Amino acid sequence: MPAVMAAHPASTIYMPIVSPPTPAPSPRLSAFEPLSISASIEDPACHARREFASLAPALRFQYLAGLLADCTPAELLFISTTITPLLRRDFLKDLPAELAFHVLSFIDDPKTLARASRVSRTWHQLLDDQWLWRRMCDIHGYPFPEGEDGEGSRSDETVTDEDLDAISNISVSAPTVSTLSMQEIPPPPPPPRFSYRKHFRYEYTTTSNWVHGGKLLRMHRMPLLPSSRQIPPQNPPADHQGGQGTQPSSAIPTSVAIDDNWVVVGLANSRIHVFSARTGVLSRTLVGHESGVWAVSLVRGSDGSKSASSTRHDREAENEEDRSDIDEMDMDFDEESLDPADYDPLMPPTLRHALGLDLGANSGAKQQRRRSASDVFSRAGAPKSGRPRTSGGQRARPAAFGKPSEPSGASDGWGQPHALVVSGGCDKDLRVWDVKSGYCIYVLSGHTSTIRCLKVLHGRPLAVTGSRDRTVRVWDIQRGRLLRTLEGHEQSVRCLDVCDRRVVSGSYDCTCRVWDIETGACLHVLRGHFHQIYSVAFDGVRIASGGLDTTVRVWDAATGACLALLQGHTALVCQLQLSPTMLATGGSDGRVIVFSLDKSFTTLQRLSAHDSSVTGLQLDERFLVTSGNDGRVRLFRFDRARGLGKCEYVRELTEPTESVWKVAFTRETCAIMSKRGGKTVMEMWSFRPEDAGLVSES
Repeated sequence: MPAVMAAHPASTIYMPIVSPPTPAPSPRLSAFEPLSISASIEDPACHARREFASLAPALRFQYLAGLLADCTPAELLFISTTITPLLRRDFLKDLPAELAFHVLSFIDDPKTLARASRVSRTWHQLLDDQWLWRRMCDIHGYPFPEGEDGEGSRSDETVTDEDLDAISNISVSAPTVSTLSMQEIPPPPPPPRFSYRKHFRYEYTTTSNWVHGGKLLRMHRMPLLPSSRQIPPQNPPADHQGGQGTQPSSAIPTSVAIDDNWVVVGLANSRIHVFSARTGVLSRTLVGHESGVWAVSLVRGSDGSKSASSTRHDREAENEEDRSDIDEMDMDFDEESLDPADYDPLMPPTLRHALGLDLGANSGAKQQRRRSASDVFSRAGAPKSGRPRTSGGQRARPAAFGKPSEPSGASDGWGQPHALVVSGGCDKDLRVWDVKSGYCIYVLSGHTSTIRCLKVLHGRPLAVTGSRDRTVRVWDIQRGRLLRTLEGHEQSVRCLDVCDRRVVSGSYDCTCRVWDIETGACLHVLRGHFHQIYSVAFDGVRIASGGLDTTVRVWDAATGACLALLQGHTALVCQLQLSPTMLATGGSDGRVIVFSLDKSFTTLQRLSAHDSSVTGLQLDERFLVTSGNDGRVRLFRFDRARGLGKCEYVRELTEPTESVWKVAFTRETCAIMSKRGGKTVMEMWSFRPEDAGLVSES
């Protein structure tokens, strides 16, 4: 019987299979409530809705088409305004945050992101994420400020000497921290959050101002030659970079240095003009040189300098590294820093304060003793416990010391409160000036001929000068004394560059020399040029030199070997600048050539920048600015899409003039010195986003 039942089809037992769950549909808004059984019979749409609900899908479309055909325009407008909100859907709001950020990562245009942030509050909050704007900074090549870590927060947790002094000055009878309630100690304020969005907006706007215009803050005009009532000083030398002889007491700019706060211009009439980089106003005229000024350098101070934050960051890193040796260094430097013989005891307190020599400053005696001790040579190689050392047994240098010199002519200070100007020229004296007061602090004698070139080391009160007396001299500009005289060149020293403890000097004797300023030793003699050397550049690893033989040579700073012989110019190579990846050269033939610094040293680009000699050349990661004797200042922009070292012409930064002597710029300011209408014209351009200065003349 069971077999018969199994064979009979009617007796087959089917087990129900539950279908797998399906994702719930996305919630949608509905203009009408679902039809219910208890719908009012008096509702005029009740029967129509019941009839519409009973139709098949194909008939439903026909039903709707028939209704729309019978509607008036006003009714169609009502239907449209009712249906449109139902069809809207915020896909970014409905997506998980990870997927929303993934979708937004395909957008490279910052204007698109800015417009998208105005759609709704949700989109605004989503597009305010720091990751998106940090990515935009990377795409557009905008560098981050020093001191910002990978998470976008500022690391200001280093304990400084001021904190240690404050702790040491606490009275012994005061209760210790252990006896105080933890609730009585307020928590330290959180460090300020770094906004990548604001940083990108600033960089993007600044770059746009460079490309499209900027603001002319001031235009200063001065007679090129003095009036007949003035007594002309000695004739300046006739080997001006432009190749033209200068008349007595001519107001030709010979050198320039610029940072975020000041623009310093040295003139052939023995004057030094100091302009405000913020307003373009002539703030100081430094008078004291007896003849033409041929070299100036600007040392940043810690009072109000925007870039002083990086100096403070480097100084705090150094303090942290030297924390275990504070007591020992105080023992070494105590007597020296308190000895009045190390500096002029008749020096006014304001000038001692400007140099950082006053021990009663609020910054604390320990830090001032460390900063005021300039006998760094003997102590640089002294063994210190717990101090990292290099392979040669020397004490490891902080990162600030290994920073190459800036093409703008400015350098980081050693913690002194005021900005300083260091200058030299035909009167053979090196002078140190306080920018705030305009006073000359030191007049340092030693050279027996014109000072032709000058550099100041980063983070140390050391200035290096090259002269026509064939020597290179190292000066302590904080104490006002000569430290080293480096002899070896057989002819005039025309150019030099510094990095860390080494100096590279170029001479008319066709050689470059690499010096150790702490020992005074000549490390290498670079031979290869067969004519006078006019320009050198040094980044700590490589040395580039150019001269009258129309060639550029690249040298290994560690071994002194010649790495490459670069050709392409047909006249004097008078402008050089090294970057981490490329070398830019400018010559008297009007050409600007960009070379790669990889092993091949290939020519990346040749620019016919000017019709005559290139008088100025400066570049950063965004732009290349050149000036020439043809009276033009041209702006080129590096195109990341075209490849490394490829730049394209953008525009001229100023109206054509008779000739341009000097040009220098920072991220926000550009100073142009030219000849126009028989006068020396100094233009101060600003590219700051918030700048609203008006054009004015003086």
